[in-house]
Amino acid sequence: MGAGPFAPRKALGHALQITHGLAAAHEKGIVHRDLKPENIFVTKDGRVKILDFGLAKLDPQPGDDSASHLPTTAGETQPGMVLGTLGYMSPEQVRGKPADARSDIFSFGAILYEMLSGERAFHGDSAADAMSAILMKDPPDLSVTNRNISPGLERVVRHCLEKSPEERFQSARDLAFGLESLSDISGLAPVGVKTVSAARLRRSRILLLAAASAVVLLAVGGVTFLHSRGKPVDSIAVLPFVNGSRDANAEYLSDGITESIINRLSRLSHLRVTARSTVFHYKGRDEDPQKIGRDLNVRAVVSGKVIQRGDTVSIHADLVDVGTGSQMWGDHYERKASDIQSVQEEIARGISEKLRLPLTGEEKQRLTKSYTANPDAYQLYLKGRYAWEKRSESALQQSIEYFQQAIEKDPGYALAYAGLADSYAVLSAYSIQSPGESFPRVRAAARKALELDDRLAQAHATLGIAFMNYDRNWSSAESEYKKAIALDPGYATAHHWYGLLLMALGRFDESLAQLRRATELDPFSIAIQGNLSRMFLFARQFDRAVEECRKAVAIDPNLGVAHIYAANVYEAAKMTREAIAENETAARLLGHTPYGLMALGRAQALSGRREAALATVEEMKGLSAHRYVSPAFVAMLLRHVGDKDQILDWWEKACEDRIFEAIFLKVDPANDDLRDNPRFAALLRKAGLSP
Repeated sequence: MGAGPFAPRKALGHALQITHGLAAAHEKGIVHRDLKPENIFVTKDGRVKILDFGLAKLDPQPGDDSASHLPTTAGETQPGMVLGTLGYMSPEQVRGKPADARSDIFSFGAILYEMLSGERAFHGDSAADAMSAILMKDPPDLSVTNRNISPGLERVVRHCLEKSPEERFQSARDLAFGLESLSDISGLAPVGVKTVSAARLRRSRILLLAAASAVVLLAVGGVTFLHSRGKPVDSIAVLPFVNGSRDANAEYLSDGITESIINRLSRLSHLRVTARSTVFHYKGRDEDPQKIGRDLNVRAVVSGKVIQRGDTVSIHADLVDVGTGSQMWGDHYERKASDIQSVQEEIARGISEKLRLPLTGEEKQRLTKSYTANPDAYQLYLKGRYAWEKRSESALQQSIEYFQQAIEKDPGYALAYAGLADSYAVLSAYSIQSPGESFPRVRAAARKALELDDRLAQAHATLGIAFMNYDRNWSSAESEYKKAIALDPGYATAHHWYGLLLMALGRFDESLAQLRRATELDPFSIAIQGNLSRMFLFARQFDRAVEECRKAVAIDPNLGVAHIYAANVYEAAKMTREAIAENETAARLLGHTPYGLMALGRAQALSGRREAALATVEEMKGLSAHRYVSPAFVAMLLRHVGDKDQILDWWEKACEDRIFEAIFLKVDPANDDLRDNPRFAALLRKAGLSP
């Protein structure tokens, strides 16, 4: 490394070998704790060895007793003890806190940064300066020192170097997958890895972790580990099961089975599962599952068909290797409708067994966990989720009825309470109910769900949005989001909502990290993509905001909300013609709703039709006699045709009603002309924001 920065291809080749070596160690409970360039050796033929485990600790995984015989030369970190090498230590090591496998990931990120830039990620004139840099500063962008570095590779490095362990890659296996994805995209292949036959490995006294032709060597106290350099199935997409019944009313069943299998597989730490909203983007499309798998960048795809005849349900499921197109597993089930839960458990278990995923005892329990023993309650829950996904006012009201009926059937059904909380939250978000009417119910239902099962990531995230949107209790909201992410790192919604909180507080770098992670997990979510564009808008990075809002519209041009996001960005970027067009499209798609009227009025105002816009304001006020209309929508329309006092009057009403949009008052550039008004500082305090 003393010769200067590596070419990205060479750095990526070494990085892949290091991450697979770390994964081999971590899966046996071994944390290195002193990863640095001096402890990484590259042989003449390009193989990478990780050396010097003198500070390693043994941290056996739950349910795994195979690590008990392995040697280690250091025990648990004592509180306040700082172990590692300055410049490569993780923030938790600097603070003298316990270091787990994610600490090694931070150290790896510092090494990869140095490989690519030729400069240390963290340094200073003194030890104190270096420690301060690790704790408080981010290294300069890699693109400044090496223009050949792709944005994807830069994101991987940044993700490794997150200050909080919860924000980093949660395992070396996930990190390796991220690097391999870059390798696949760039046409790069890891170099310097020798082939060893399985027969020779069996004859040796080497611990074989995975039978594969390409291996990476990792020396630990005289024991040599080997890990596959092949393409293990560590990512999967469960495509929407087809409703083969003639009855369209059975659609809830095929969708519910799909979602249930996704949720069960998402509980496994060694498997990346594509989010529901992304896979449902393909519902009803006659596309090759292998092609969809390539589009989603996963290694395997599950597809299936559901046929209901009376009280009998027939289910067929297949698992296909995306690389080869071959069937890895398949099964057919004929069951009573009351046995649907057991079928879903069998499918999830069959997939995990076929993939030979290393499961802890807890993961095995979570894979087969049933939240209710009452089949009627479960059927009602599936109907509730099916209605909730439609997002229309009537469907949301119907979802509430189904969840309440499920709770009546089984008062201990945690998932039904979580669904009820989600339904009330969306009613407020869509300006169907006032926050004062909906959010106390959100909070109560989410807390009841957690009282029944405090490991429900979904309920923690929903409680977080109640704290954020209604209570303006930022610290409690942040705590709930972090709990949700810790319980389920793959839950895109938790990352999304946490990103919104950070955005409202002006913590844009942290917000970007959360929203980027959310888009990685759920790339076809318009809400996530739209809010990513809004984050750049609030950070005054208008070019990037325009780029991201166009992606949101491209996901589904027929969704009005996507055009609302785009209109906001274009207006701030002074692209008036584009802003008018987007508002007009949104108005046409959203119709005579508060959102639709706001978009219509803004299109009229921006095109110089002031009187028409004022008439639309009156129409919105008239609509409020029949349904709830968010005062924020009126304020955002009056921005173009009203005076400052009128605008502030309506924003005060929005703050009194605790409207979600009011949490962005401090950062939204649309309010820049109000900031010198004394009423605006009072408005920020009312919104729970410091002036």
